Amino acid sequence: MTTLGRDGGDATGSDVVLVAIPGDAIADGLAMVSGLRGQITIDASNKFGERPTGFDSVAEQVKSLTGGPTAKAFNTNFAALYDKVDAETVPPGTMFASDPEARDTTEQLIRDAGFDPIHLGDLGQAALLEGLIALTRVLETGDLGPFFYRFNRPGEISAR
Repeated sequence: MTTLGRDGGDATGSDVVLVAIPGDAIADGLAMVSGLRGQITIDASNKFGERPTGFDSVAEQVKSLTGGPTAKAFNTNFAALYDKVDAETVPPGTMFASDPEARDTTEQLIRDAGFDPIHLGDLGQAALLEGLIALTRVLETGDLGPFFYRFNRPGEISAR
């Protein structure tokens, strides 16, 4: 695993690139990374306010800059809780949207992180996930605090 920080770096040879850059700095941040061409990219960023000019979502902007299959995932989970995931009796969920070529890899990484993947559909659904962050923040700043979430079909919670 290679970690690139604020100073950028080279992503050549990476199987997957996880983008966790503030939404307003996507273009500038990715401009500092070389070797971004065609890898599966998972956009975990959030942007508050308007979408990037010319794009329906930040994830679509990320895809335009990386040139590979893209997914939107992990942006509706609280990073401060990641070390508590394994203590849950039922895996919490994480919603994601993806290009078909990025789906299997994204689902596997979600499971590896201890979450249950909830696929919303193609990358066109990324805007929905990005808009959901406003609700997530309202819930978090209210009585709930940072939280896990899960969506189930009837009977699935007790079956696990």
